[in-house]
Amino acid sequence: TIALRPVHSANPNAPKFEVMALSAARAWVRVGALFELASRESGLIFYNGKIEDPSFAQPLYVSLFQQQDGSYNVVWSRPSRRRELPAEMAMPADDGLPPLPGDDASQAGQREPEGLGASTAGDDFGGDDAQAPAQGRRGRRQRAVETAD
Repeated sequence: TIALRPVHSANPNAPKFEVMALSAARAWVRVGALFELASRESGLIFYNGKIEDPSFAQPLYVSLFQQQDGSYNVVWSRPSRRRELPAEMAMPADDGLPPLPGDDASQAGQREPEGLGASTAGDDFGGDDAQAPAQGRRGRRQRAVETAD
C-alpha cells in the first residue's frame, strides 16, 4: 500500500508530498518524495520524484499528472543500464591479479601457500624464534625488570 502525505514547508524547494509505504509490521515508512513542477510548454502542474525501498533492485522514478476527475496518471521508469563501451575504449581483461586458489594455475602443479603466509615480524614481536613468556601465579605474566642506561 502506497500513500501520499502532504509536506507543509515555507521552503520553496521542499517536496510537496512524501511517498509513504505500509511495511509488513503495519507501520508507515517514507520511501520517497514528490516535487511540484510545471511544464515549460503548457504550464501544466505535475509531480515528479523517486521511490526507493530495500526490496527494490533499483529506484523507481515516477511522474504524476492530474486528470480532470481529480485522479492521477502515473508514469514510471527504472534507470537504464549503461551502454557497453566500444572495444577500443574498454579496459583490458588482464587486471594484474593473481589467480584464485583452485584456478588453472594452482592446479597445474603449483601449490598455493596455506593460510596467510609466514610472519614478517622479527623476534621482538614474538616471531617464530620467540619464547613464550614466563607465567607467574594465576597464569599472569611476570614483569621483566628493565634497567635504564
